[in-house]
Amino acid sequence: MAKTLITCDCAGSQRIDSDALAESTGLTVMQPCSALCTSQIDRAAKALNTGDAILCCTQEERVFTELAEELGQPSAPLLDLRDRAGWSDDPRDKLPKMSALATEALLEAPAEKTIDVGSEGLCLILGRGPAALEAAAQLKDHLSVTLLIEDSMTEADDNLPELRGYDLISGKLRRAKGALGQFEVVIDALRQVDPRGRGPLTWTDPRDGARSQCDLILDLRGDTPLFPAHEKREGYLRADPAHPPAVAAAVLAASHLVGTFEQPLYVRTEPLLCAHSRAGQTGCKACLDLCPTGAITPDGDHVTVDPMICAGCGACSSACPSGAISYDAPPVDFTMRRVQTLVRAYLEADGEAPRLLVHDDHGAEMIRLAARHGRGLPADVIPMHLPALAAFGHAEALAALAAGFADVSLLLGPKADRDAIETQIALARAIAGDARMTLIDTPDPDALTDLLYDGTAPTPVAQPVRPMGSRRQIARQAARALQPEAQVLPLPQGAPYGAVLVDKGACTLCLSCVSLCPSGALGDNPDLPQLRFQEDACLQCGLCEHICPEDAISLTPQLDLTDAALSQRVLNEEEPFPCVECGTLFGVKSTVEKITDKLRSHSMFADDAKLRMIQMCDDCRINAQYHSTNNPMTGNERPRTRTTDDYLSKRRDH
Repeated sequence: MAKTLITCDCAGSQRIDSDALAESTGLTVMQPCSALCTSQIDRAAKALNTGDAILCCTQEERVFTELAEELGQPSAPLLDLRDRAGWSDDPRDKLPKMSALATEALLEAPAEKTIDVGSEGLCLILGRGPAALEAAAQLKDHLSVTLLIEDSMTEADDNLPELRGYDLISGKLRRAKGALGQFEVVIDALRQVDPRGRGPLTWTDPRDGARSQCDLILDLRGDTPLFPAHEKREGYLRADPAHPPAVAAAVLAASHLVGTFEQPLYVRTEPLLCAHSRAGQTGCKACLDLCPTGAITPDGDHVTVDPMICAGCGACSSACPSGAISYDAPPVDFTMRRVQTLVRAYLEADGEAPRLLVHDDHGAEMIRLAARHGRGLPADVIPMHLPALAAFGHAEALAALAAGFADVSLLLGPKADRDAIETQIALARAIAGDARMTLIDTPDPDALTDLLYDGTAPTPVAQPVRPMGSRRQIARQAARALQPEAQVLPLPQGAPYGAVLVDKGACTLCLSCVSLCPSGALGDNPDLPQLRFQEDACLQCGLCEHICPEDAISLTPQLDLTDAALSQRVLNEEEPFPCVECGTLFGVKSTVEKITDKLRSHSMFADDAKLRMIQMCDDCRINAQYHSTNNPMTGNERPRTRTTDDYLSKRRDH
């Protein structure tokens, strides 16, 4: 269905050329309103009833959502042309940027994949002192509360609450795991309140190893968090007991964690592509080393992701060399399409040298503040919002540069995984060939705009390309477009591209590396003793280097852009050894001769016939052993089979 843009110049504070925008995008663009959210809201109502409109205002999302509910219509998609383009001190034409943003808004985002998580309100409060007691008292009417005091309160038994509105226990929390709706805890020295008898409440006898489950945990100990990246663990709330506002906020948040919630499935896994391990040997650990929440764990030869613990940072997707883990909220291919759509629409609207600014929710707020109170974004800077900044890795950056962006900047926020992002940017810079990648790390909107206005974009690629395929394929195609004269690019350590080097003097062609290579980069020749290698398929996981018994293999991070990387080449080969009986080629000549020389002086091979068996193929060796005088497979003579005649010969009645 064709879309119609309902634009608004926001009381004349921005200029929108509706005719030119319609011509550049092919959309129907209505003449701009001046007060779409107030006096001209009837236009928004008409657009909602029509059902094919995009409202170009995100500031008043609440107003338009309530209007749609009143009309019984689904909410219309919203597009921000004002903060991201219209409100700008840059005198250059904003039409190319508005065209790019409008065209991108037409892309249909894939539906978000989620799973349902249920919480019955079983709340475990950890803490000591008045803050924990007060939190338990406030939550007892909303949740099923258990307060765990990590000291016995022997000196403060008189302060125990005698009202039984919640459970009170004492002990030491040994271990906790899980997330919202499925926490599991182990408690040592557990003591419960004994409600029997007159006078102050007393404790039961302690016991270790008590196990229990709960839906959420409110940690008011003021101690070390229970989980890594605890702020990203759903259902785990933590506050400093000495800071009443923080405690109040945590109590309020806990009171709402009852019911059924949707947990996004942030990543998609392909276990068969994983290069984590083979035959008990550990290879790639990129995702395991990066995951801040510990959601990724080894599971045999591959890794598994706990969707309840995964916080969706996206770092694993950017670092995975094989595509075994890929970001799925939104999918990687949709991000690639967004990038290519933005730059293509900008260039087709006669824009020149666009710059891409990738940001998250924090960056969106900075852009809004810069537009309202500062200079706004330059006309050639196109912002692109992503829920997880670390999901924008080197492949996405290279694709943007190859598609025609002059440079790519990532605006870091307080929740950004900086180490993972910096690693990806370093890799992208090594491949792109110059400083076309920038990390912007400032919380000041004015500093952001000053940096963008003062920056000079390099010349974009002369012949833009739109790479397709997997992230590895896209990175290679983009690199060839950005570095048309280059052949082999050196890369930093840990890069997922590279070559395998073999010490021919040490390699015995045992081919153990071939059997463990997860990507098929290393191969053999069934007809000749050869070790073959295809560089384009190498993940640099290190399995071959670790498993080689002769330490003959080493890795070199690099990106070979020539066609030679797409085909197999021989790393090591030797003359085959013919069987001394039948002439069949069955092994490596140097290896057979070396083994023969070493065993010649051994007492078990003093007989030349035994030594000669080493030089036979499998079939001839078995045949020679069977017919030898001291055949190891020969046993005692088997007893003769008894027949009917044997039994009849012993009878006396015949």
